Amino acid sequence: MKKFNKFVPLAIALVLIIGALTACASQSSNTKSSIDRIKEYGKVRIGVFSDKPPFGYVDSNGEVQGYDVYLARRIAKDLLGDESKVEFVFVEAANRVEYLQSDKVDIILANFTVTDDRKKLVDFAHPYMKVSLGVVSPKDNVITDVSQLKGKKLIVNKGTTADIFFTKNYPDIELLKYDQNTEAFQALLDGRGHALAHDNTMLFAWVREHEGYTVGITSLGGQDTIAPAVKKGNTELLNWLNEELEKLGEENFMHKNFEETLRPFYGDSINPDDIVIEPGT
Repeated sequence: MKKFNKFVPLAIALVLIIGALTACASQSSNTKSSIDRIKEYGKVRIGVFSDKPPFGYVDSNGEVQGYDVYLARRIAKDLLGDESKVEFVFVEAANRVEYLQSDKVDIILANFTVTDDRKKLVDFAHPYMKVSLGVVSPKDNVITDVSQLKGKKLIVNKGTTADIFFTKNYPDIELLKYDQNTEAFQALLDGRGHALAHDNTMLFAWVREHEGYTVGITSLGGQDTIAPAVKKGNTELLNWLNEELEKLGEENFMHKNFEETLRPFYGDSINPDDIVIEPGT
């Protein structure tokens, strides 16, 4: 018994030492800067869409492509020295904020429209694109004014500006809400709704591939901007991102991006200056 009692203080001391070392390690990890953590991980995790051409989508070869993706690769190159050092995380419109708040991504580039409500939840960097809401419908029953939607079903994606706009301003219009873009557009093709509201920049591209449809309402609710977002309070990454975007603006990078990723979808139907913003210029 006496021998056992001799070991008790030693065991307690060892537990205390291990606890202290663990706490120090944890504290050291927590004090690392956000950029240091990205560099240690070896990749920057960027949230993009997988089903929203021409901004974020998976092509026939299984490669992630699009306007947002093109920017994401350049961010990875300038932050980590290699454009392949980006980990694309597929998101839906409704979970973009949550993915930032829960540290599932470092940056969101999923065609994220800047709004006052979202500014309370995330930090937006400089905008890189202009956008408005549009409404697409069949050519043989075209919707050219919101008043024509009375008594009809309008398709939207959950958590998008279209969802928020119509819920707030037109509560009497019946909304059919879907998580994914592919689900929403298929619902329109199937005739489950009379029209679909989404970013006009996406709709202009979509109707070029679907001859039976037209964007009858090309701009609704004023013009907004699209910008990258980081977790609220992540000032270090936000500042780096703003400096990066300003540098890219001086290069006219977003116009190059347009030519590479959007021109093949729009052809000559869209003037780049109508939707492209060179950040910081």
